[in-house]
Amino acid sequence: AVVLLSGGCSNNKGGDTTCQEFNSQKVEAQDSEIAKMLKDEKGTEPSNLEIGATRASAHAFCKTLGKQGSKISDINHG
Repeated sequence: AVVLLSGGCSNNKGGDTTCQEFNSQKVEAQDSEIAKMLKDEKGTEPSNLEIGATRASAHAFCKTLGKQGSKISDINHG
């Protein structure tokens, strides 16, 4: 059975998105993953500025310290 999540793409994993997945996505999909991660962490909708800044941090993390299987949420904890 296929379960669809409300509010967007059914494959949006937020902070559980791996660097490999994140790097292969278009900017719109990356922003969606970042927005979900931030909302899950804070319980409120993030601003566009916060999404953009966090996307840049995730890119930097995935290009340096992160491995292909690292989760983008590791930027806040690692």
